[in-house]
Formats: sequence, C-alpha cells, structure tokens
Amino acid sequence: MDNELPDSPGSTARVLDRLATTIESRLPNNGGNPDASYVARMLHRGPDAFLKKIGEEATEVVMAAKDVDAAVAAGGASLEGARDKLVGEVADLWFHCLVALAHYGLKPSDVTDELARREGTGGIEEKALRKAILRENA
Repeated sequence: MDNELPDSPGSTARVLDRLATTIESRLPNNGGNPDASYVARMLHRGPDAFLKKIGEEATEVVMAAKDVDAAVAAGGASLEGARDKLVGEVADLWFHCLVALAHYGLKPSDVTDELARREGTGGIEEKALRKAILRENA
C-alpha cells in the first residue's frame, strides 16, 4: 500500500481520511450511537476512555517491538509473526489517536501538515527550536 500514489484509494492519506470520516460520524454531535458503535461508546464516555486506550495501545506497541527485537536476536524464526503483531498494535494505536483527533476537532491532515513542517529539520535542531519558542512565549 505504501507504493500507492498519494491520491489513490489505497494511499496512506486516503485510508486515514476515510477512517477519520467514519470516526467523526460517531461523534455525539453527529448522532453517534453508543449502543451500536465502539467508537461512539468511547466518545460518549469522554476523553478518559480513549486516552486510556491510547496509553494501553502505546504500551502494547513497545511490547510488540521488543518481541521483534527478540525474534531477530533468536535468529528470526518467529520474525514474521512478531512483525505482524507490531503492525497490528501500531494500527490499534493510530486508530485510537484518530478517535482523539476527532474528539478535539482535528484531522489526520493536521498531523501530516505538522510532520511536513518538520521535514528536513534535524530532530535535535527541531527540539531546540521548540524549546526556544516556548521560552519566548512564556
């Protein structure tokens, strides 16, 4: 899928946008039914529900990544399964982050715009710049 053109149906941006649209349709203000939808139920319960899930999923991503490292160290016999598990856990994390974005009135494009803004800036340089901006605004 990552070889797809940016505007093709299978492109990462298109998949995230379609998923975000579905999630937004589950918002309480859009008639999301907590009895019929997992997302609507989380949104109905409020930020603590989906923020807790983000924390849980982030931990599961770390554990799955450690399993990939262990598989590599063991000679790679179980590497494919470990990598598949990591992909699944990252998908869960991204999904719950999309729920949070929708709750806060944001879209995947807000995140990709920020990543594009940072593109080409070294991580150390970018972090120092953010700290300088925070000091200026304090």
